[in-house]
Amino acid sequence: MKKDEMIPGRRAVLRIAACLGAAVTTRLLTAEPAGTPGHAALASPAADGGAAAAGAAGPGVVETRSSALRTPAAYRLQPLTEGAPPGYRRAAPPVREKPFLELPDLGHSMVLTFDDGPDPRYTPQILRTLREHDVRAMFFVCGEMAGYNQDLVREMAGDGHIIGNHTWSHPLMTKLTPSAIRSEIERTSEMIVKTTGAPPLWFRAPYGAWNKHTFEIGAEFGMEPVAWTVDTLDWATPGTDKVVRAVLDGAGPGVIVLQHDAGGNRSQSVAALRRYLPTLLSDGYRIAVPYR
Repeated sequence: MKKDEMIPGRRAVLRIAACLGAAVTTRLLTAEPAGTPGHAALASPAADGGAAAAGAAGPGVVETRSSALRTPAAYRLQPLTEGAPPGYRRAAPPVREKPFLELPDLGHSMVLTFDDGPDPRYTPQILRTLREHDVRAMFFVCGEMAGYNQDLVREMAGDGHIIGNHTWSHPLMTKLTPSAIRSEIERTSEMIVKTTGAPPLWFRAPYGAWNKHTFEIGAEFGMEPVAWTVDTLDWATPGTDKVVRAVLDGAGPGVIVLQHDAGGNRSQSVAALRRYLPTLLSDGYRIAVPYR
């Protein structure tokens, strides 16, 4: 697809898809039987002065650990729209002024996120480790990388991971015009819809650089903005030990961990996940992903 914006008809289709994708059940979808603890509302950053409403029922959490490993076929989840009332449509999210920095009130749960991919050298190893421990994560993909590695994007979705929008080419959004911001976001959402059949419901600005236009355009496409609580700085390749220590030192209820599965040599990120994930699980943390 060319770099210029989509024709109006295709843009309308994408926005309709975003509305359809945001229609989700108000119960938890888990790999476990019914009876799993219920919803926990997303809260905005502390600077917002309290919880931010994210819809009438509030978003929920998909718990991601079970007592036994599953075969690949059993591991794959049903679409998150399963069980939604007929004709149900959720309104686009409000335009926020700050991204979510944490997911509080989830009990002993944490969220793992990976940016910039997918990369055929590192993403498959991360997916394998997550599958071995039967946990789900959030992958904020760049549209250009997703286009080159559509099989990996489909594998992420098939394994039940959340796929978020991380722009097309990873620019500094605060330096772009509104039309350029729209193109970066729109093209990536289109690629995700083309590859998985569902639009992304979450957006993360590259470098954590947000502005008014970024929030407005993200909301226009039905996405909530999310940042992180713990930055492992794995992009700077500080050493596997330091990445592990950053996660374990920052562990806590509602914490969102930032790592990367592309954008450079991510072998330390792969090795760190293999080390800290079993420790978090043995410490009683659930690894969860949000849904709306």
